[in-house]
Amino acid sequence: MTTGRPSRLRSVLAFLRNTWRGLTTMRTALTLLFLLALASVPGALLPQESVNPALVDDFYADYPSIAPLLNALGMFDVFASVWFAAIYVLLFISLIGCLLPRTLEHAKTLRAAPVLVPRRLTRMPHHRVAVVTSDVEAVQAGVDERLRGWRRITRTESDGATTISAERGYLREVGNLAFHFALLGLLVSVAAGRLLGYEGQVIVKTDSEFCNSGIYAYDSFTPGITVDGTQLNPFCLQVHSFDAEYLHTGQAVAFESEISYQEGEDLADGTWRDYLLEVNHPLRLGTDRVYLLGNGYAPEFTVTFPDGQERVGNVQWRPVDLTTMLSEGATKFDPPDTFDEQERRENQIAVTGLLAPTPVLTEEGLLTSGFPDLNEPMVAVDVMRGDLGNNSGRGQSIFEIDAQMVEDGELERVARENLAVGEQIDLPDGTSVRFDGVQRWVSLQVSYDPAQFWVLVASVVILGGLGLSLGVKRRRLWVRLTPQTDGPDAGRTVVEFGGLARTDQAGYGEEFHQLTTELLDRLGDAGVPSPSTSQSGNAVSNTTSAGSEESDPPSSPTEAAQPPDDAKTSDTAVSDGMGAVAVPPEDEPDSARGKDT
Repeated sequence: MTTGRPSRLRSVLAFLRNTWRGLTTMRTALTLLFLLALASVPGALLPQESVNPALVDDFYADYPSIAPLLNALGMFDVFASVWFAAIYVLLFISLIGCLLPRTLEHAKTLRAAPVLVPRRLTRMPHHRVAVVTSDVEAVQAGVDERLRGWRRITRTESDGATTISAERGYLREVGNLAFHFALLGLLVSVAAGRLLGYEGQVIVKTDSEFCNSGIYAYDSFTPGITVDGTQLNPFCLQVHSFDAEYLHTGQAVAFESEISYQEGEDLADGTWRDYLLEVNHPLRLGTDRVYLLGNGYAPEFTVTFPDGQERVGNVQWRPVDLTTMLSEGATKFDPPDTFDEQERRENQIAVTGLLAPTPVLTEEGLLTSGFPDLNEPMVAVDVMRGDLGNNSGRGQSIFEIDAQMVEDGELERVARENLAVGEQIDLPDGTSVRFDGVQRWVSLQVSYDPAQFWVLVASVVILGGLGLSLGVKRRRLWVRLTPQTDGPDAGRTVVEFGGLARTDQAGYGEEFHQLTTELLDRLGDAGVPSPSTSQSGNAVSNTTSAGSEESDPPSSPTEAAQPPDDAKTSDTAVSDGMGAVAVPPEDEPDSARGKDT
């Protein structure tokens, strides 16, 4: 029994180790990133509780069979669901787990010298050999001058040949790492904003004021997890006017609101500063931003009671058609000087119905709106009397009356009529309801996100890193300089070039040919070396790369398209430009195999 426990322990450790290795691969990170984007789709398509609970209620009413199932899956609060958080956390872990080893590996690569020159440069994808009239020292100086900006090192081989190893394109991996670290930073910044920030929406009528003194001042408030609403940035706003520009079709072209604001020392000395608030041009107050979201109308009604006392109601109504700004709502009144609770509840009044900024009557005689701007506005109202249900304990929207009170008979309709500005309804008990006019209101959003700047920085770094990783090519160039002491090329230098692209991007063949041609022109190219001066008994050619004219053509198209069998099974095979594949012997340096060292 004692031998079984270590075995089970090793199995558990092996499982954990393999799971960790699988989780911290770049493939897993990309998969999780795709899943995160896919998981965000329901949050964009379905109404969210944190954004607009009313739309969620409408969805329940329209789709009563599937709404409970979607709610059980967290589809109405996607970004706060457990499964979305799980993907988010796993993506964090995967990115960190795969980026740290890659960073350390790239740091080692930056400190290491370029790899040794392969013994057989003829096996490189790009190869060229020539004889120049200059001596080795002059050739070396010319190569160093041309390869300025490349990381290079000069070595001397045992047979007296001088080699130069050069490499460039390290910024490709730097850009790749910067992209992924910035992506990680972007995720962290967004999470920090959700933890430390808040958003609040408030409707402010023209010629009214709003102060950011607490969450009670908002119509809706969405705090971050660490926000309790007691340390909001104090400021005040005054809304003076709102102007909208429309096309003849009713489509809005521009919204703007003239406001004044106070913050900081202005609150103490009473100084107001003017600002023109426009859509997508927020007012920035310290770390807070004030956005203009929308607008609407607030009809004004005056109720005159039988004893002559008046009550004025001016409550915002919500648009039900944004094209024509046809609006609905309810303006509610309590009877004056009524101290008996039962009597007060039995005599409450609500004016509810539709507001048409530009009135149009349908064939059925129903009031609607033909244009969103004010043009002799009218209202179609029901006057309700009775218990409004304010003390029923149920939540109640300011835009409507309690339907349950109507069903119970506690609230009854006593009049229905269309009214133009200045017209009134007279009730049987002597009460009158007069429509006095319309006032504009604006919908404002106050947002605080301390990580917004870092989101911007991360986004810029993501674009920069992506540009580097896509635009920079990693490539190597090797040069072997062999002095000739006998034969027809005596006193000259054989220059042999080899090139290898570290990435699968086209274009290095042209760069290799251009670079070597420029070097040989500078050094005095004397042509191809004679066979007696070939290196180590290997046959050499003038140029071996994609499109080489020195290679034997394939016997058939099938042969040209298919590499030999050993190339399919060996990861150390190196192909030349024509598809011919050779496997370097085991004693070759890794650079000849196209591997990192």
